[in-house]
Amino acid sequence: MRLSRGPRPAARRPLLRFEGWIAGVGTTSGTRVVLGHWQRSPFGPFSDVMLEHADGERLLLAPTPQTAEFVRGIYRFDSVRVVPVRVAVTGNTWTVTAGPLDLRFVTGRRSILGLLLRTVPGALARRPAWSALMDWPARVLLPGVRTRGSARRGRRQWYGARDMRPIRLVSASWAGSDLGSTAPVLPPVRFGFGSVPRKPSLTRVTTTVALGPE
Repeated sequence: MRLSRGPRPAARRPLLRFEGWIAGVGTTSGTRVVLGHWQRSPFGPFSDVMLEHADGERLLLAPTPQTAEFVRGIYRFDSVRVVPVRVAVTGNTWTVTAGPLDLRFVTGRRSILGLLLRTVPGALARRPAWSALMDWPARVLLPGVRTRGSARRGRRQWYGARDMRPIRLVSASWAGSDLGSTAPVLPPVRFGFGSVPRKPSLTRVTTTVALGPE
């Protein structure tokens, strides 16, 4: 007589972690730009840009086919371009060049929220449970922001914030055309399950991605 051992437990899904900064800015032309500047990732250091024009077109600018394929497997875009993405930081000034996009912005002094986020230990920010706990406060304090949610291809994502600075000045152009001056990120960008803060800001984050079935 054979004893049944019951169903096997589900295999734990692999977790990928990205550590760096996310900048979200709006412009008076209606174009909204989200920069990911990843100092540590499974692909090594890299930067990518997600951009949504006033007409709703969503674009991804990524530096390699590998990073482009990974990012488009999580977020939704109308077109994807593989172009060099370069980021230079001098003091509070960030300069970004990515194909047809030229972007420069200057950060300001931290708010109380930014100071509080600086006290979050890195080990805690990496825990999906912490990001899940912070989801409701993030929704209340920063409308449109989510710290956990479902992504494409059965994947899950968590964001653990560790710092935040306001972005005061923005200059940007697309294919040589001026995109205007600083504006709120409105309407919210539609790449994934959440947007960036409405007020242009630079946030230090640990992003955790749980891979799902392809």
